[in-house]
Amino acid sequence: MSDSPQWFDEDAGPVVRPYALIRGRTRSSGDMFDLVATVRAIGDPPGELGPEQQLILRAARNPISVADLAVELDLPVGVVRVLLGDMRDHGLISVSSPSSGGSRSNERILKEVINGLRAL
Repeated sequence: MSDSPQWFDEDAGPVVRPYALIRGRTRSSGDMFDLVATVRAIGDPPGELGPEQQLILRAARNPISVADLAVELDLPVGVVRVLLGDMRDHGLISVSSPSSGGSRSNERILKEVINGLRAL
């Protein structure tokens, strides 16, 4: 019997826990990124980026949401937010939050739904 666990095979490659990618940090300047915030790559990437950062830059050539990036990278949103915060701090990406006008219209719609339910 081999010394390696059965769930690991040569095709799987190295196993790295997602939080190891961000050196165990759980907070960064990206903590406040909304899931629907739009990420866009800007500037020229330096050569010393890790594979996850390179994937983010490739995916963000066209605007993409934080949630879609997490799906694209197959990583937890918390990990993606930390990576994005680091990249924004280094001027590699821009992150724009959804417009505040949208929340006002959402509030108006919710009030109309509540009033409609009360009328029933």
